[in-house]
Parts: sequence; C-alpha cells; structure tokens
Amino acid sequence: MHIAEGYLPPLHAAAWGAAAAPFVIWGGRAVVKQVRENPESKLLLGAAGAFCFVLSALKLPSVTGSCSHPTGTGFGAVLFRPPVMALLGTIVLFFQATLLAHGGLTTLGANVFSMAIVGPWVAYGVFVLTRRLGGGLLLGVFLAAALGDLATYCVTSVQLALAFPDPASGVLGSVAKFGSIFALTQIPLAISEGLLTVLIVRLLTKVSPGDLARLGLVKPAGSGVKENVA
Repeated sequence: MHIAEGYLPPLHAAAWGAAAAPFVIWGGRAVVKQVRENPESKLLLGAAGAFCFVLSALKLPSVTGSCSHPTGTGFGAVLFRPPVMALLGTIVLFFQATLLAHGGLTTLGANVFSMAIVGPWVAYGVFVLTRRLGGGLLLGVFLAAALGDLATYCVTSVQLALAFPDPASGVLGSVAKFGSIFALTQIPLAISEGLLTVLIVRLLTKVSPGDLARLGLVKPAGSGVKENVA
C-alpha cells in the first residue's frame, strides 16, 4: 500500500473499485448523520482525517509497485466507526494520488478497499473485542491501530498476488512472497502506529473527555462508573 498508478491490470482495478464503492457511499451517509447528530464532532472528524493523511503519506520503499507506511485509520475507526473512515480514507487517498503522486487514480479502488475499508473494520472489531474481554481503553486502541494497519497490508498482498500470481506456486505462493517482504517494514510500523495512537487518545482523555464520552469511548463524568483506561 499504496499500489502505484497503472500497476494493476484494468479488470482488477475496476473490480476493486466496484467492491469499494458501496462502502464509500455508506461512509458518506454516516458522516452526514454524525455531523447532524453531533455537530461538536466536526473538529475531531477533521483531526481523524488529518491524522490519516499525515501518517499514510510517510512512505518507505517496499514491494515493486507499492510501499510501506502507517495508515492512521485505526484512530478514526475507534472514534467514529468504520463507515466514516471509508469516506475519510477515500478523500485522503484521492488527494495523495493527485497531489503527492502517492498511489494512483486507477488503483484508487484497490487502495481504498485495503486501507479505508478492511483496515478500519479490523481495527474496530479488535477494539470492541478487547473491551468486551475486559481490556482497557488504551490497550484496545493500541491493538486496534496496530492490527488494523497489518490487515491493510495483508489485503494489499492478496491484491498484488491476484494480479501477479507466482508462475510456480500460484496465488498462494505470491501472497506468501509479498506478505513476507511487507512484514520486514510493516510490523515495526504497525507497532509504532499503535503507540502513537495511544498517546493521542490518552491526551484526548485529559483535554477533551466530553467529546470521547459523546462518542461512547469513555463514561460520562459523574456517571459513577469507573472507566478502565489502562
């Protein structure tokens, strides 16, 4: 991730675009609903989009036709749920493709599917599961950000493998090859993203607890319920 402009065969690019489109439409409706019901969240929405833009623009060379970088989508997925990040992530990827030549327009659908759809859903699922199992807020945030990041790259490995199967071992062999190369840079990047996201959420619990309470991440002040933050 991001897969470079023109790197995927046209049929693959079109298929990933078609697969991503319903989620992006859903995301647009989710953003409108969020702003209508909670206008105070506009600032945090902008912050989630900016966080995603900045982190995912920090690219390192990796597999030919792609690169490694943090994604920043776990933060927004935890705050606003995955559908919102489908739209925000698409906007981020579009501007990166047009302004930074990072990714591309023909591969936009594939990049959106891996980074703005699968990554946020995995991140949110991990966060919810961690909390239900008794884990603290910050542990849930760390695991969500780190594993959401890794999920993005697993999907990217599959996308590249489907487009360029190994002549001897086929798609599965190609998935293993792409995944093993990505892992060299992506595992430490995922851990770093998880730690950075924890620092930001921890700061928000101190300076903006009311916003987090409205979003359901912490208990409202005076509720009498002790929040497990650690």
